[in-house]
Amino acid sequence: MPHSAGAIRPRPFRQFVVKLHSRCNLSCSYCYVYRHVDQGWRAQPAVMSTETVRVLAARIAEHARRHCLDAVALVIHGGEPLLAGPDRIADLVGAVRAGLPTGTTTDVTVQTNATLLDDGFLALFHRLGIRVGVSVDGGRAAHDRHRRHADGRPSHPAVARALARLASAEHRHLYAGLLATVDLANDPVRVYEDLLRHRPPEIDLLLPHGNWTNPPPGRLADSAATPYGDWLVAVFDRWYGAGTRETGIRLFESLISLVLGGPSRTEAVGSGAADAVTVETDGSLEATDALKTTAPGLAATGLTIRDHTFDAVARHPRVRAQRAGRAGLAAACRGCPVVAACGGGLYAHRYAADTGFANPSVYCRDLHRLVRHIRSWVAADVRLRAGV
Repeated sequence: MPHSAGAIRPRPFRQFVVKLHSRCNLSCSYCYVYRHVDQGWRAQPAVMSTETVRVLAARIAEHARRHCLDAVALVIHGGEPLLAGPDRIADLVGAVRAGLPTGTTTDVTVQTNATLLDDGFLALFHRLGIRVGVSVDGGRAAHDRHRRHADGRPSHPAVARALARLASAEHRHLYAGLLATVDLANDPVRVYEDLLRHRPPEIDLLLPHGNWTNPPPGRLADSAATPYGDWLVAVFDRWYGAGTRETGIRLFESLISLVLGGPSRTEAVGSGAADAVTVETDGSLEATDALKTTAPGLAATGLTIRDHTFDAVARHPRVRAQRAGRAGLAAACRGCPVVAACGGGLYAHRYAADTGFANPSVYCRDLHRLVRHIRSWVAADVRLRAGV
């Protein structure tokens, strides 16, 4: 007899994005949490309580046991997670690790704007083995165009000081990498070279969140132009053409892997199932933060860690739709010659108020441009190495 939908064990989550603190000490003009259509952060407690941390740790352990996971990734997020303070961070990491079954390892990363990163936090991260990802958009001018304090003060000087510490021999093993949001107003090669000065092990270039109802800056829905594709191609050519590996760029490395038939390491491209779940400070469970940029409430599942398992989240229709892979793409995407690499782009970027997510990405033309460009470089290299 066939199993009912509720009886089928869903694919597990392997990454848990925990909003330890829901507020921020910066006021970035493009922030998807505070400046977009969903203002649910206003109803969230500022910091996750010790009781919520305890229940969360038990739920992660339950999920790991049920699915025999050999490793889980814990991403401490916000807001600005360092606002929670070192003790709350230590409590979270300690509780999660203590509850996991024997043999399950934990990779812990904190994603921060780094303005509060000091010797006390670094000592804690050394002790607990927490890696640090930093959000920075380039050099001072590029970064401070959007990433400022609420009173207008620039944040780049503090970020640069923190990155100098992370890049030092003493702390470098904690350095996870940089996260930078693409801004068409910034010169692409200059941004890359400014980021490179911080000696990152990896850079993640993110397209600004937008969709067909609320297009990203400079992206006109009815235009054949590819401004974001052109921007990324310029960085790719500088990076790939360097003749030596200066740093990793996750988007480009994922696309190279995909055009060669391999996997992706980012939900931004490829059609692999998303394996992350988001936990808000009050314990409510969400599919992905990026959905906050579509319409109010679309990120919410109505489920909480107090009353529901992570398997229940995985069975939620909204989460299942996000994890549907190529089968969940619009018909135009499924027949596209670059779909194996593009994968339809980030799920939230497909949204339109009248048709939901049954659309190509708002960045469709840009992704097409980038994928074809990378594919041509890779094909030329393959022919060269084969002596053809």
